[in-house]
Amino acid sequence: MTEINLTYNKKELPTRYTRLGVLLLAIGLVFGIVAFITDQNRAVFNYLIAYSFMISIGLGSLFLIALEYIVGAVWSVPIRRIVEFFAATIPFLAILVIPLLFNMHELFHWSHEEAVAGDEILEGKAPYLNVPFFIIRVFVLIGIWSLFYFFFIRNSKKQDTTKDQNLTKLNIKLSAVFIPVFAISITITAIDWLMSIEPHWFSTIFGVYFFSGTVIASLAAVTLATVLLKENGYLHPSITNDHLYSLGGLMFAFINFWAYIAFSQFMLIWYADLPEESFWFLQKWNGNWAVFSILLIIIHFVVPYAALLAHPAKKNPKRLKFIAVWLLFAHLFDLFWLVMPESNQLSEGYSFSWIDLVFPIAIVGVLMLIFKMKAKKENLLPIGDPKLKRGLEFHL
Repeated sequence: MTEINLTYNKKELPTRYTRLGVLLLAIGLVFGIVAFITDQNRAVFNYLIAYSFMISIGLGSLFLIALEYIVGAVWSVPIRRIVEFFAATIPFLAILVIPLLFNMHELFHWSHEEAVAGDEILEGKAPYLNVPFFIIRVFVLIGIWSLFYFFFIRNSKKQDTTKDQNLTKLNIKLSAVFIPVFAISITITAIDWLMSIEPHWFSTIFGVYFFSGTVIASLAAVTLATVLLKENGYLHPSITNDHLYSLGGLMFAFINFWAYIAFSQFMLIWYADLPEESFWFLQKWNGNWAVFSILLIIIHFVVPYAALLAHPAKKNPKRLKFIAVWLLFAHLFDLFWLVMPESNQLSEGYSFSWIDLVFPIAIVGVLMLIFKMKAKKENLLPIGDPKLKRGLEFHL
């Protein structure tokens, strides 16, 4: 393999990013505590949205790593470290989940024994929807994700020094095991944290719906970071707009996939018109939630679809930065639409509160700090990967 100039890999990110991350996290933490003290119900629902968003970024990035290995992609190798940095969110989920576990009674109707008694549906789901088993599932899944993350990253980092191609083969085998585990675990996560907020409702493709949004969010985060790093000279100069085009193309594909799954879920429930299914959508047309439902279509599909439809748009750095930020907001908006109408406070309609802004601010701070921490310790380029040279030479 041709020797790669490492100057671009070891240029350290400015400390201002650390200071900004600390500031945002401090603001989120302080006001988040105030929110839990003054309005526990609203705070815990907003915190669930933030936690689900963090799952999307971390787990979605881990999926993208496995996908690269298992399909043998070349173009993505030079930017894989960026994906790995975002996947570093996963081990922190075990800490971030604690406030939710201490506030389960605020979130979940099924966690109250008196509510389950006499309710035929909840009694039938009780062997699965009960507090001890729920907590076990949460930590088992985080443990499994963390284990895969550890082995993927260990092999990738080790390859920087050993140049051992067998480590790539090992990660390919790990990816083959991870993909079905990912499919099952993300479905369980979506059911546990999001669908079981309303335990009388169910959808057989809800896990796929959450998966589509998760991949969009992780792709958007990776795209935004890649463009910003490239513009400021932190990436190898051989990384061109052709690499950006592949990211734009993937975002465009999953925007359409999300719309397809969202429409399929809605259409099948509307067509069957079963009371035990349709009431969930009717809830989201109560009061001004109807506006949110219409806005979701525009924000999550119409605008990004139009923005990325043209061929040149998918490799335009300015367009990609804008649409990456837009899609991150769109996924947050999607989670807000899924969660907040189920709060007793807002079931009849939405009213603004400063609490709705606190935890998204903290999310940005956490992600910035994790990314900066990883970038300080590791190369921004997987210099030992046998496909790196072909990846840097990639052209459409």
